[in-house]
Amino acid sequence: MKAAVIVFPGLNRDRDMIAALTKIGGEKPSVVWHQDTDIPDADLIVIPGGFSYGDYLRCGAIAARSPIMDKLRERAAKGTRVLGVCNGFQILIEAGLLPGALMRNNSLKFVCREVKLEVTNADTDFTRGYTKGQIIRCPVAHHDGNYFADAETLKILEGDGRVAFRYAEGTNPNGSINDIAGILNEQKNVLGLMPHPENLIESAHGGDDGRALFASALRQVA
Repeated sequence: MKAAVIVFPGLNRDRDMIAALTKIGGEKPSVVWHQDTDIPDADLIVIPGGFSYGDYLRCGAIAARSPIMDKLRERAAKGTRVLGVCNGFQILIEAGLLPGALMRNNSLKFVCREVKLEVTNADTDFTRGYTKGQIIRCPVAHHDGNYFADAETLKILEGDGRVAFRYAEGTNPNGSINDIAGILNEQKNVLGLMPHPENLIESAHGGDDGRALFASALRQVA
């Protein structure tokens, strides 16, 4: 399965993501610059984390208006799997590909630590390698990860199984409503996730809890 990674100025997790996709998928992903207007054929398109454009205005707001985003919307509408991690999640929300908002952490401080996640929906292209209710470890590193949505949007997300991951065991690092850590679009082919699964995929990282997400998305798990 082919993957592509979109790179914006200011990102700092693109190399981590490329390494994870290469190790798990067995093939180096295509790297797409934000000013490009096309994306090579790919089964999975990823926007990694970091601080695109220095997080000026709102996190992800400038990146969401880059030329490449029109093609990303087109691919997503056709069913291509899209993953946005941390700043990538912020960009997907700002681009209108996912609902809600990611606000400043309730502590008003940058958080960088390990959290625990509950796999809320294990029947998606991103989570088939897990079981429903499974608790996994995952690192976080963000300043604006406090997910919020209005009551009607939350009702839809919860009712339609579009909350993919939830902070578990009291480890919510940012105050996200309903402990939401990751959500899906209506077609469930776009996932936005605040934690960094690419940083926990092998023993050198201290564990491989994040590996199954990429194995699932790259169709290595049925």
